[in-house]
Amino acid sequence: MINKFRKLFEGLHTFLILWATQGLSALGSSMTSYALVIWSYNQHGSALASALLTVCSYAPYVLLSIFAGALSDRWNKKATMLICDSFAALCTLSVLTLLVTGKLELWHLYLLNALNGLGNTFQQPASDVAVSLLTPKAQYQRAAGMRTFSNSLVTILSPVIATALLGFLGIYAVIVFDLLTFVTAFTALAFFIRIPDPRRQFRDKQTGNSANADQAKESVLQSALTGLKYLKRNRGILDLILFLAAINLVASVYNAALPAMLLSRSGGSQTALALVNTCTGLANIIGSAVVTFLPAPKNRVKVICRSLLFSMSTENFLLALGQSTPIWCLGAILGWLFIPVMNTNMDALFRSRIPVEMQGRVYSARNTLQFFTIPLGYLLGGFLVDRVFEPFMQIQTADSIFTLVFGAGKGSGAALLFFVIAFAGIFVCLYFQRDRHIRELENDR
Repeated sequence: MINKFRKLFEGLHTFLILWATQGLSALGSSMTSYALVIWSYNQHGSALASALLTVCSYAPYVLLSIFAGALSDRWNKKATMLICDSFAALCTLSVLTLLVTGKLELWHLYLLNALNGLGNTFQQPASDVAVSLLTPKAQYQRAAGMRTFSNSLVTILSPVIATALLGFLGIYAVIVFDLLTFVTAFTALAFFIRIPDPRRQFRDKQTGNSANADQAKESVLQSALTGLKYLKRNRGILDLILFLAAINLVASVYNAALPAMLLSRSGGSQTALALVNTCTGLANIIGSAVVTFLPAPKNRVKVICRSLLFSMSTENFLLALGQSTPIWCLGAILGWLFIPVMNTNMDALFRSRIPVEMQGRVYSARNTLQFFTIPLGYLLGGFLVDRVFEPFMQIQTADSIFTLVFGAGKGSGAALLFFVIAFAGIFVCLYFQRDRHIRELENDR
């Protein structure tokens, strides 16, 4: 039994150290973000003001990611990760200082989130390539499943622990916990993890020259364009990325509206929000645990498309039509159960097709294309809740069909928005399932 377990994780020793410590650090960061969203909403009562926190985090990531990938392929991956993690810790320490002195304002969080997002712009491609360098190709699906599992664990634990710490010790304790997890991850990466250099690992077999020799002669702009050119030549991967971009737009509208609904409508509270987030994490944990031990499917593309269609067809309807915490929690479980399956197969699909010496540039081009819709979605979601759907529901009479279906009072407008985006998500899934380039992606394995 022990030998089978060892064989299951063969070649993943160093990856396991990185995965565990970085996951712990991600938990601390997620708890701080969660606590600051609640702080922001309690201070201003605006979905748009809270959504702008995420917009500021993603804006530099989207705008500069394509150039960050070009630089990441040239830089030492370990040094890049250490510097970026330290920069993020300094931003968190700044928040703590402003809180202690009583000077924290919302615009401070916008600025610090933007700086944090800038650091993440360089850290993310370095981290993605590091995983490929530390993982045998045969273990790509298992490594992807484990990363999804840790992300799921973060999702389920961050609202629970953050809510507990907020209730008993306040927001200061959340931030201190975040800083302690950073120290743990930094120490492990600095002293216990060696990341191979792909510039030395990949050499031309005939000339002995580095495979990145041409890249060294390129400008940053030319290197950045290399990633876009790769995607242009590989339409299946490009169209799959655009599919995820459209899904991210719908999901971001959802994320912007969720706190506004659960913190304000009848039956909602901080506890309700924490429980829904906990159920989201629980569903992710179940899905990621299952996919970690499953063999590779015959057709990853079908698994990706069907997982997203199931998610879009369930959760938003239950959030829209349900008016109690148990129904909202059921929606979260159904909506997120197959997301780890989608993420794992997407990750394995990309890693197996994109040459590792190009992954920084290609992944960054992917990040720009796939994630630019996230800040747009948050802005759109906050605007629609505050300026369109909530005012619309306020003028409805008690016998209106909208009041009967979605309830009355603050938060009912957000519920109506969930009903609308449910259909939007289904339409996106059905449209891209018919894309021939995506369907043909499994044929060139």
